[in-house]
Amino acid sequence: MFANVWARTQPYGLTVLRIFTGIVFFMHGWQKLTMMGIEGTAGFFGSLGIPLPAVAAVIVIALELLGGLALILGLGTRYIGLLSAFNMLVALLTVHLSKGFFAGDGGYEFVFLLMGASLALAFSGSGALALENLFGSRDLSASSASARQAA
Repeated sequence: MFANVWARTQPYGLTVLRIFTGIVFFMHGWQKLTMMGIEGTAGFFGSLGIPLPAVAAVIVIALELLGGLALILGLGTRYIGLLSAFNMLVALLTVHLSKGFFAGDGGYEFVFLLMGASLALAFSGSGALALENLFGSRDLSASSASARQAA
């Protein structure tokens, strides 16, 4: 009985993950744009040794702002998930790894969680209540269900 309920609600779990992850990325992009500015973000990236820090700053701010909004709306979820996971991997390696695990100490706990959420969305798709579902984007979860049945 409960198995049927869980199966029907699974796409809504992905929706919750997608929207919450999108809000976090959007807010971080907003923070970079409005509080640090492109110049401040580029300066920070330069201090980390990231090549072309001004270009990287624009790309990261755009990814976090526009990508976060896209996740909230459910547009390009798999692509934004992959790009966001890569963004978090770079943050983990360049800023947080040397500070240990816990976020309170500046560690990688939070970016690790965001990377996992981003990868989950990249692998699983947008779930229910996504605009890409209205535009006929093919959600691979249907084909993965077919693959499970064939196995």
